[in-house]
Order: sequence, then structure tokens, then C-alpha cells
Amino acid sequence: GEYQNLPVFEPGLAQIVKDVRGKNLFFSIDVQNSIKIADLIFISVNTPIKSHGIGAGEASDLKWVESSAREISMYAEGHTIVVEKSTLPVKTARIIKSILESSNQNLGGDLGKTFSVLSNPEFLAEGTAVNDLENPDRVLIGGEDKTSIDLLKEIYLRWVKSDKIITTNLWSSELSKLIANAFLAQRISSINTVSAICESTGANVEEVALAVGKDSRIGEKFLKSGPGFGGSCFKKDILNLVYICKSLGLKEVAAYWNEIIKINDWQQDRIYRTLVEKLYGNISGKRIVILGFSFKANTNDTRNSPAITICRKLLAEDAQLVIHDPKVGEKDVFDALVGSENIINFEKRLIYEINIPKATENADAVLIMTEWEDYINLDWKKLQIKMRKPSWIFDTRSIISPEQLKRIDLNFWQLGNGESY
Repeated sequence: GEYQNLPVFEPGLAQIVKDVRGKNLFFSIDVQNSIKIADLIFISVNTPIKSHGIGAGEASDLKWVESSAREISMYAEGHTIVVEKSTLPVKTARIIKSILESSNQNLGGDLGKTFSVLSNPEFLAEGTAVNDLENPDRVLIGGEDKTSIDLLKEIYLRWVKSDKIITTNLWSSELSKLIANAFLAQRISSINTVSAICESTGANVEEVALAVGKDSRIGEKFLKSGPGFGGSCFKKDILNLVYICKSLGLKEVAAYWNEIIKINDWQQDRIYRTLVEKLYGNISGKRIVILGFSFKANTNDTRNSPAITICRKLLAEDAQLVIHDPKVGEKDVFDALVGSENIINFEKRLIYEINIPKATENADAVLIMTEWEDYINLDWKKLQIKMRKPSWIFDTRSIISPEQLKRIDLNFWQLGNGESY
């Protein structure tokens, strides 16, 4: 019912909302009153990268944060703790604080309003957010006054052990979130450079990652090569870090972190070029099936999905694309792709198809972009019969075992696998 159609698809979320709605979870559009009676307010709004103006392309756009802070300062009563939850560039808490304090003065000073600002960044990953919230690696609370920190800590202590709750000053907390994401993204870009070396040498990136990841100092997480990172955070946070470094005059540090983004773009470009090259350097009018449009499995989020970049490049070469994703709907696919102004009229060459066998009919190639479980056990022996020869499968997520395809009339390329044929 209604709980299955929440705006965000996240395994386990619908059940939680169903269990507590109307008990201790309430939704309201009466912002004014809700702020009035609140002791503690979380600001969890979007902080996209600015598209124009100073810092365009790197700095975060703080207009939503700012308007939230203004609204809070207007309607709050008594003492209110404001918690910044969005991933934000360092020093945002200071902006929030100054807005809260100045509005207080605008209203004729002492109305008995007081504020404290805390930073409590979330370390949830899409697709596993419920579990990440229930069993966090750590909870980070940054702030300046102990009373407010303890109050927020009290809430977390109901299900998180106290040794997992780290309290820091505001700036350490804000920066830790940014750096944590930057380090994770850095690992993905690192293993993706290795995928190219593997293809050129006959090595296999899965085997290399396994061997390297067995070193406990390195560990196996985030050593999965693929078409590049997506999602709402990694690119944005690294660009933010680059912007902060530049503003601090640390241009070499800025250049270093920017390289992680460049490798990410390079990996997407490399996949697109490989596909075109294998299809005789020409994909005009060829039918290419894209399996997976979200940036990773178990989420319907398409923000910064590598599929978007690659699909646009294929469309620019006049290919016909057939797109399938178990959770991303037709409208979201079209919005993400048709939103690009430089390609005219391409919706005629864009088909959304929820039936995989139907999608692969007469296809020249299938490109696997997301590691959805639906794609792991596909019957390629059956599917290839209706494809147009010479048919290709491009697996950017290493979800097909080459053994499966040994006696099937298909050409196969797998990212980072120097032995794929």
C-alpha cells in the first residue's frame, strides 16, 4: 500500500515507517508550529554543488540551509538545539549560528530565544541505510556546549554503545564527514585505475582486489572496480574539499583530490570508448540495452549515476538505447537523460523496457551498469538467440562468470578482466 510507495526506496524503511507512524513519528506541513514546539531540530536539506556564480562547480549551494536557519530563528521559542545533518562544507555551522543570532537581534533582541548548533553528519550508505543507522560504525557529534551534546548523545545511547559515540569540536566533526567520503571515493578511483592495467596485462581485477584486500591494513571494502562512483555525496564532497583547499591557498592539495574525480570521469569515458571500438567503431542505429540505471544496486537514486554519463555519450553517437532498471521508473530515466540540452531529439532513440527478454530482441549489445540481483542469473543462452550477431555483452560490474558464457555464441568483455574474450 502507501508504505511501498515512499519517495525513497530503501530496504526496510517502509516497515519502520509503518510501525511508528502516528505513535512517535508524525509528518506535518505546518512548519511554523513544528519549529515553535521543537527542542531539537535537524536540518537535513539538499546541499547541491552551485551551478553558477562564485565557486560554481565546486562549492556547495547553501541556500536551503540558510532559509531553514532563517525560518527556525523566526519561529523558535525558548532554547532550541539546531543539528546540521546534511553533508556540508566546513564552517557551515558558523553560518547557521550567525543567522540564528542575527535574526534574534533583528527581532528586538531578548525574546528569550537561545540556540546552540551541533554538527551530526550521517554516515549512511544508500541501499543499506537502515542497517547503517541501527548498527553504526560510529556516531559523530560536534559542538561547543556540553549540555547540548549530551542531550543529543542521550538519544543515540538508546541503541548505540557509548564507545561508538565520538564527540568533537564543530569543525572536526564537519571535516571528518568530508574526509571519510573523500577516502572512500579515493579507493574506488584507485581500484578503477587498476582495472585498466588488468585488462592490458591479462590479470583479473577481482583477483588482485582479493589479494590486496586480505591485507588487514588495506581491507577489502571499496576495492570493487566498476564504472565509477555515483550517488549524491562522493563527487560533491570531493569538489567541496577541493574548493576549501583552494580557498586556504593549498593548491597542490586541491589538485591531488581533484585527480580522484578526473579518474572517475576517465573510467566512464573508457567504458564508452571500449564499447564503440568493439562494435567496429560505429554504433549509429545500433540497439544497445542498458541493464541498470541507478548508481548502485538496492536504491532508486540516479544522482551522478555513471549510467547517465555513458548513456549520453552513446546517444551522441546515434545509438538506440533500451533501458531497464528494476526500481528506477521511466520518468526518472527520461528526466536524467533528456535534461541534457546538447543532444536534440534523442527521446526518439530512447526506449524504457521493464521486460528483459523483450529489451534484448535484435540488440547488438547489452551493457550491464548496475549490480542488481535480477541480472546475476539471466539465461544468456536463451537471450542471445534473439540478439543480432555479432552480439556483445559488456559487464562493468563483474557479475557474470565467464564460465557461464563459454559455449554460447556471444562476445564478452568484462571490466578489469584481461582474460575476457
